[in-house]
Amino acid sequence: MPDGTAVSLFTLTNAKGMEARIITYGGILVSLKTPDRKGALGDVVLGHDTIAEYAADHKTYFGALIGRYANRIGHAQFVLDGVTYKLPKNDGENSLHGGPEGFDKRVWTGREVTGGVELTYLSKAGEAGYPGNLTAVATYKLTDDNRLQIHYTATTDKDTVVNLTNHSYWNLKGDGDILGNLLTLNADKYSPIDAGLIPLGDPISVAGTPFDFRKATSPGARIKQNDAQLKLGHGYDHNWVINKTGAGLSLAARVEEPTAGRVMEVYTDQPGIQFYTGNFLDGTIRGKGGKVAKIHAALCLETQHYPDSPNKPSFPTSELKPGQKYDQTTEFRFSTK
Repeated sequence: MPDGTAVSLFTLTNAKGMEARIITYGGILVSLKTPDRKGALGDVVLGHDTIAEYAADHKTYFGALIGRYANRIGHAQFVLDGVTYKLPKNDGENSLHGGPEGFDKRVWTGREVTGGVELTYLSKAGEAGYPGNLTAVATYKLTDDNRLQIHYTATTDKDTVVNLTNHSYWNLKGDGDILGNLLTLNADKYSPIDAGLIPLGDPISVAGTPFDFRKATSPGARIKQNDAQLKLGHGYDHNWVINKTGAGLSLAARVEEPTAGRVMEVYTDQPGIQFYTGNFLDGTIRGKGGKVAKIHAALCLETQHYPDSPNKPSFPTSELKPGQKYDQTTEFRFSTK
């Protein structure tokens, strides 16, 4: 880092040749190589080539661990235990992904564990305006059946809010755009948004809307429709409510890339998933090999609590109290067709 802080890179491999590379800066998944239907390995996540590029990028959150609060908090404030906490505004009037110096801009402590790497970060009380000293741990593991698992835990010494996720940009072909991918979202409801991309209220049915991905549909099929919600999001950038099947992991999303034949399934125990079609990739950010990241060059599937939950009492709570443990798991399962 510019201040001399060392950053480590961990490489995970499995028996089938898959490879994941994670750095301690931002807990970033810098590459994930998985086979196509012919067995050829290809990198399926967007990113940068150098630490300096990641550090200078305040726009994309390529591959990073996000916290303290993934997604948006409206008007950059919330009330907890009668106290109003003000957060940095970095998305209009809102606070996005923990603010301009969120967990994605911090150097985590990494150590090797069986099958993977464990990353730890202590977010001190008052950092980015949040209460409580929060110890966050994220463990990446790569299994021999081609699953990338991310297990998150967190503890606090004062009532706070927490919402952690990974912000990888997936392109299962490795180039081009994702508009022709086949996407399934296991969700009967989604969250309509206002002009600031904050949920308006309780989720509504996807039936009869461009947000119905209960059957495999390409994002490009309806993204240009004359729909008020698509216009507000500049495409898809909304929270879907996952159809849960119990306390464990539930299928949230499935992506099939027809050309290379790669398939990715997302399983999680979280209540929501943010599907984002890279609408703000405008060609100003250069990725690996200096390649320009253009609009719709990748899609994001961020497992999470709903956006703005601290200000929406009807949403599943994102509060964490001393003595409690935030504990969640998301798996990205890869195969071919």
